[in-house]
Amino acid sequence: MRNVAIILSAGKGTRMGSSVSKQYIDVLGKPVIYYTLAAFENSIVDEIILVISEQDRNYVEEAIINKYAFHKIKHLVYGGKERYHSVYNALKQVEGADNVLIHDGARPLILPEQINMLLSQMKTFKACVAGMPVKDTIKIVDANHCVTDTPERSRLWQVQTPQVFSCSGIRDAYEKMMSDENPAVTDDAMVLEMYGHPHLRKEIRMVELSYENIKVTTKEDLVFMEGILLKRNC
Repeated sequence: MRNVAIILSAGKGTRMGSSVSKQYIDVLGKPVIYYTLAAFENSIVDEIILVISEQDRNYVEEAIINKYAFHKIKHLVYGGKERYHSVYNALKQVEGADNVLIHDGARPLILPEQINMLLSQMKTFKACVAGMPVKDTIKIVDANHCVTDTPERSRLWQVQTPQVFSCSGIRDAYEKMMSDENPAVTDDAMVLEMYGHPHLRKEIRMVELSYENIKVTTKEDLVFMEGILLKRNC
């Protein structure tokens, strides 16, 4: 099986409140994106397609790819207006793959063995989504923030990345979605749920990963990230 990873690193991360894009903020001497790329470089993934902003190309090539000798990065693709545009741009560069992994570059605490475990699940399922059961009670509210419902917590999961799909399945779903003017999707599994072949929609498997697999969004997340890395002796 040939596995290609799409890593999204084109966002600005405005909620971080930094002049530097969050994926390039320095943590323990290396940029956030380094830790993400290192995990995939050391996994069984065959190839990495890295999605970046056009203005960051020189920095990424010199200060990340060349400096840290990431050999699996075969394509640099420019991001689009929305996240799904960025994924679609990258999917068009995927060739000869059986499985495609889609991962947020700002989730730097993923481990190679977790990536490998998700790929092993693809021997049984057509789509595997990393996540964890929610810890807190969730409330559904209306426009006035008044509670309208409390869903059963045991059925709720916090969705993460990587999300892994058969290449043909996710590419077909994206092709169909891109014909819609304003698709209301928030993750890649949702693209498969809404636009994928009916037999694939029923085979999306949630796979328990780790509560450490956070998406770095705020300054508090950087503190958490640093603590986990120190615990791992990175």
